[in-house]
Amino acid sequence: MNLVNHTSVSLRFSTELFSHRRSLPLGGRVLLTRASSLPFPANEAKHRRELEAAIGIVERACRICVDVQSSVRSSEAASVEKSDSTPVTIADFGVQAFVSFELHQAFPAIPLVAEEDSGFLRANNLLDSVLGVVADKSSSDKPLTRAQVLEAIDRGGKNAIVYENKPATYWILDPIDGTKGFLKGSGALYVVGLALVVEGEIVLGVMGCPNWDDSESFQSITGVSNALNRAGIVMAAHIGCGTWRRRFQDGHQSESTDPSFHDWSRCLVDGCLLASQARFCMTDSATWESLPLSPFFSTTTDAAGDGSGRSVVLLKACCGSLSRYIMVALGIASVFILLAKPRISTKVWDHAVGLICVHEAGGKVTDWAGADLNLAEDGVERRILYPAVGVLATNGKIHNQIVEMISVSSSTG
Repeated sequence: MNLVNHTSVSLRFSTELFSHRRSLPLGGRVLLTRASSLPFPANEAKHRRELEAAIGIVERACRICVDVQSSVRSSEAASVEKSDSTPVTIADFGVQAFVSFELHQAFPAIPLVAEEDSGFLRANNLLDSVLGVVADKSSSDKPLTRAQVLEAIDRGGKNAIVYENKPATYWILDPIDGTKGFLKGSGALYVVGLALVVEGEIVLGVMGCPNWDDSESFQSITGVSNALNRAGIVMAAHIGCGTWRRRFQDGHQSESTDPSFHDWSRCLVDGCLLASQARFCMTDSATWESLPLSPFFSTTTDAAGDGSGRSVVLLKACCGSLSRYIMVALGIASVFILLAKPRISTKVWDHAVGLICVHEAGGKVTDWAGADLNLAEDGVERRILYPAVGVLATNGKIHNQIVEMISVSSSTG
């Protein structure tokens, strides 16, 4: 994937600067459509229509999460565990049903690869709860029915479509990445992530994190501070147009604060040039000692480091992979390193949208051997990745250094 040339200065652009309108004939009248909400010229974004739709759908899906979070936490029946011991809630199914339905309405020819399927929903008697969450949230004139919810979920489920062993076009959805954080509440991070693959290449991605808060230091952003103060974030990337962010719209703003008139901020990775000075993040289930960089560095949680050159800063984040990709794309972390778990598949929805957001922010994502992640390696269903040992996302500048350290550590270990 080609990267955009970036400056070292964060840029802000008013969406009004590049807004556009188009006239369409309708019964002899001229229909004036709403200005584009994207922060770059429409003619630079081949998949502008899909990106605009994805931003709106992800943001509305995040509102579903916000609306149901308290009831999910208070209901034992609302959360069960899957075979890999990860929790799933009515919000996971509700978001998948909603996003699948909306995407199918707008782009009926593009299939969906997503995390959940209705078999699990039926077996755990969650259908009525999910229906209550999404029935009146869609763009349909009528509330969704039980059959429509099941059909929407299964549109992205396992065995929904069989891909031939050639480049394909499809959406990838993670309805809630970080379900454990969603269940914890108290400001723990979770992300709704959506990406579009066209002929085998990720061309756009959108992530919504409703309780992200830039006003706090990152060590406290995942703590137990007041979630009501969190503004949230929507991050969007389009191939060749960069990665951008704006505040999450919770649906209560006035017309004057419509996102079409909000500023977007350009997202850029950090400028760290040495692995010894980098800020690292990893999954909450990993330990530093389990990673191949531990022979080279110890860690400190002091954001200023210890000045020795032998300790790197390890940032804490709660639950899921996509929040770490956000950290790298925003320049908060220099590196996200993930060790693939034995006997547990690496799922495409945990990485696809993060990959393009980091790439378009100036970073790089590969496996630990430095090879690009191959979305088509699962030639039948496009649901599984097979990275060499693990996944590495960096600011790009220190990527080769870290790959070399991993290689040396593996050969001597």
